[in-house]
Amino acid sequence: MLDFDAILANTFVASAEYHEMLDSTNNRARQCALEGVPLPRLIVTNRQTAGRGRGSNRWWTGPGSLAMSVLLPANRIPKDPRQSVYVSLAVGVAVIDTLRGQAADALFQELGLHWPNDVMLAGRKLAGILIEALPDRSHIVGIGINTNNTVLDAPAELRDRLTTLRDATGRLWDHGEILFELMRRLEIELDRLNDDPARLVERVNELCGPYGGVAAVEHTGKE
Repeated sequence: MLDFDAILANTFVASAEYHEMLDSTNNRARQCALEGVPLPRLIVTNRQTAGRGRGSNRWWTGPGSLAMSVLLPANRIPKDPRQSVYVSLAVGVAVIDTLRGQAADALFQELGLHWPNDVMLAGRKLAGILIEALPDRSHIVGIGINTNNTVLDAPAELRDRLTTLRDATGRLWDHGEILFELMRRLEIELDRLNDDPARLVERVNELCGPYGGVAAVEHTGKE
């Protein structure tokens, strides 16, 4: 069960909304940017009909998965546009730490990052991240996590590349607990991104090792 009151009271999220179905939470976040809502704005849906990935890719959102976007104000993003890739990596770290904190399953030690925007579990994609920058330097952070959906419902061409929490652990997961902890950890990682990006790079390198090599990111000092 989603408890937006708890999220608003205890995390950096300033406003939130839930939809049973959307074409894309990132599309809705763009609308929110024009409406002047309090930021950060959290948008959550139970089902996306046109979830997007990088480039022309589509993100499959099966029944029971968790899809969201967070519309961030410009002051949460590094001023140097060359560091924009850090945003996706910071989100990936937040997702992994959230899931590891939800259970002591040894399997979760196999969570890692596939450069630059996929969260992997045991060699298969568990979550995807899509970052979009708006003209005013606010950013949309789109996150899709395969939670209580099942690979059996995925398109045939994707089944050997995906996994879900339900398939991996044999149980259902509480979206409310995941969402609350993810917003808390997202704030931590975004603060680290602005204050100590070198530490973020160190953590990313730890998590990228098994999936696509070490992250080729350097930090040359704060402005």
